[in-house]
Order: sequence, then C-alpha cells, then structure tokens
Amino acid sequence: MYELSPAQFLLAVAIWAAAAMGVFAHADRHGNKHATLWGVATFLAGGIAAPLYFIRYWLRTRRRA
Repeated sequence: MYELSPAQFLLAVAIWAAAAMGVFAHADRHGNKHATLWGVATFLAGGIAAPLYFIRYWLRTRRRA
C-alpha cells in the first residue's frame, strides 16, 4: 500500500481545501442554496463532487439561455 509522507499529506489536504473553497465560492456567488454542501462534498470526494457540480451548473445555465 502507498503511504504519504507528512508533507505530501499536508499538500494533498491543501489542494482539497482550495478546491472546496473554490467550488463553495462559485456556488455562493451564483446563488446556489446548497453552496456549503457542495464545498464539503468537494473536500471529501473532490473527484466526484466537483465535476458533478460544474456539470449541473452548466446544464442549468444552458437551459435558461
């Protein structure tokens, strides 16, 4: 099994946190009622939640136009 060094772990957590804050900021700026949920989900499962959020956002804005 692969083990992360403490420095690598902190770097990974910093990247996850930055992605979560970015998704939260985008969702909040665009009036999403569940911005906090999207931010937390991105932190916990970023590879799934972030793409889902942006696909959902893209589909909703495309439908309005």
